[in-house]
Amino acid sequence: MSKILSCCHLMLTTGKHRRLPAKFDSLRPNKRCKVKEATSSGHRPNGMHTFIDQFKCNVGESASISGVVDAAHGAARQAGFDAIIYDYSPVATTPEGTLVIPSHLSHRRVPRDMRYLWCEQKYHQHDPVQQIALTRSAPFAWSYRQQGRNTVLARHLKGEHAPVSAYLHDTGLTCGITVPLHRTTGGFATFTVIQKDAGPLFVHETRDMLQRVGLMGQIMHEAALARFTSKEKRATVAMLTPREAECLHYSAQGYTAKQIADLISRSVPTATLHLKSATAKLGARNRAHAVALALHYRLIEL
Repeated sequence: MSKILSCCHLMLTTGKHRRLPAKFDSLRPNKRCKVKEATSSGHRPNGMHTFIDQFKCNVGESASISGVVDAAHGAARQAGFDAIIYDYSPVATTPEGTLVIPSHLSHRRVPRDMRYLWCEQKYHQHDPVQQIALTRSAPFAWSYRQQGRNTVLARHLKGEHAPVSAYLHDTGLTCGITVPLHRTTGGFATFTVIQKDAGPLFVHETRDMLQRVGLMGQIMHEAALARFTSKEKRATVAMLTPREAECLHYSAQGYTAKQIADLISRSVPTATLHLKSATAKLGARNRAHAVALALHYRLIEL
């Protein structure tokens, strides 16, 4: 999966691969968003500082997540990348350790069916890059070429990853850089930039880009979090109604069905129905298990 850059010129070699140069031009200034060209000491900032300052400014002017993603994609393309993917889930995994399908997924310049495959067909849960990101905190480059040889994928690719690998090969999305973004509250996101049809030296050539892409991912993630809807802040595992969540919340505090019925001004059978419905949606064995799962997925709070 998955399926979350103004700074460099592409060098094309005839019939071979694209090469990223070691140094990059700074971002083209935005007329409405001026970046200081000199520090207080009179020294001109380096290219990366100018790039990041400009990107912060462009993202800050975006009124929506879509605008933030557009700003990131624009910067990615100017840095020599073609596509970007950003995904977020308020909870990283199920209690069993399986990746949770993201509650938000944005992308640019990837096939339309990628969202369906990663979310509806659950390719996300079998995406080796996502699985690796779950255990890392630093940005990393990856390549599916030659079975991931000389990249982090080399020791990770297994049979379960075959559908994901085949799709990415078919669409030319075989090489990229991914930034893992872990929240202390349990939220998990990734920001990925992809170079389509990249050459065999992609991982080597982009080593100097890791820090820059990492900073971009952090900036974009903070901007996106501030613009999420309440729905995007909830896990996709189960969609509880407000009343079901309320009843589970009271159950988590130790109230009986009769006490909950009094608190919500409804009959005991109605309160029990809400609790049973929530238990079924969560796939829980009993009410106590439902409360535990609801707390894990941040569907309720104590």
